[in-house]
Amino acid sequence: MKIPQSTRFGAGIVAILLAGVCGSGAGADGLVASPEPDWPQWRGPRRDGVCGEMGLLPRWPAEGPKLLWKATGLGRGWSCPIVCRGTLYITGDVGDRLRIYAYDLAGRPKWQAVNGRAWRKSYAGARACCLYGAGRLYHMNAHGRVACLAPATGKEVWSADTFRRFGAGDIRWGHSECLLADGKRVLVTPGGAKAMMAALDAATGRTVWATRPLGRDTASYASPILFRYQGRRHVVTCSSKQGFGVDADTGTIQWSVPRPTQYQAVATTPCYHDGRVLFASPDGKSAELFRLDVLGEKTSVQRVWQSEMMDMSGGFTLVDGRLYGSGYPRTFPGWACVDFGTGQVLYRLKDLPRGAHVWAEGLLYCVSQAGEAVLLKPTESAFEVRGRFRPVARKCRDFWAHPVIHDGRLYLRYHDTLWCYDVRAEKARR
Repeated sequence: MKIPQSTRFGAGIVAILLAGVCGSGAGADGLVASPEPDWPQWRGPRRDGVCGEMGLLPRWPAEGPKLLWKATGLGRGWSCPIVCRGTLYITGDVGDRLRIYAYDLAGRPKWQAVNGRAWRKSYAGARACCLYGAGRLYHMNAHGRVACLAPATGKEVWSADTFRRFGAGDIRWGHSECLLADGKRVLVTPGGAKAMMAALDAATGRTVWATRPLGRDTASYASPILFRYQGRRHVVTCSSKQGFGVDADTGTIQWSVPRPTQYQAVATTPCYHDGRVLFASPDGKSAELFRLDVLGEKTSVQRVWQSEMMDMSGGFTLVDGRLYGSGYPRTFPGWACVDFGTGQVLYRLKDLPRGAHVWAEGLLYCVSQAGEAVLLKPTESAFEVRGRFRPVARKCRDFWAHPVIHDGRLYLRYHDTLWCYDVRAEKARR
């Protein structure tokens, strides 16, 4: 399906059009897009790190793009913002509480709410970003508390202690999963003795279905994806030691593959395309691509390739048969372009520290963990730097929040501060 784009063609409009062919019920194969407009969830409308906007700056000025506004006082955390229906939502740990903040798109605060306890253990700070779905706002804190809020006021509609309900507990660095909306359900991966994953009723928080546990595995730090393939709807994510697939309608675990790591620190959102699923981690097994085989109500997988590529920064982006992302310093330093069909590393940029990114209009909007924002142009044989600047004056090692692009604006977050930059090209501003 080819969708025409204008200079102000936003990611939310892309999501609405894609939802017509990738929504709930019958539809075409592919990632299922959120029916909500704008940037309503982790990594965008389809959770793939791709923004559909056009008319953006092809290069940045030497000092970086124009700063429109910044918000401070967010507390500590690495969660990125979401933007939906005229409001930006972001979280942060302040004292012993996890706080959820709502801002208008001029950076003015609208409300704030609390979702349970902050994460005070190793790498203290807020983890997961919010989710907008079914007309409500959802969030899970690092201790497995899921809250449903009224988006206009922040008033709590319901909450669920998923640890108690499904026999789970804290993991080493705190639960970091960004919840996934599936129509009238919200999916969560508590990783408990009673269930690895569960679907909650979006209106009430009651359990709709729950999978079996996955051995003694706990939750990972990854977030799930939802896609349709060969007439069935699949949810794929990771546990502490395995990648696995679930029937989205029944909650049946269909298959699993071993993905051991040294510290059980799988944080990469799986990547899906054309009946194939990619898993990556910072150590242990290198990246693997699996082909799905659907036979009736059963699905199995077969490995296609294994690559030297590694990752610990939340996810890769797949565009025109090429994967883009950063590796882990100890095992696969720098940024890479990888052939999705073969797993071959086509080229790398080793002197840019690992980090997160979003794709828009042929460019990678990257942030390195050292605190630098970099605009990269992937070519046939190399990454071309189109601009770079440093939002924070001092060098750091934990600039991990993923960048977000919405309506010609680039949002960057480092702990207490959120910056909003104008990245529209001059002609798009008129």
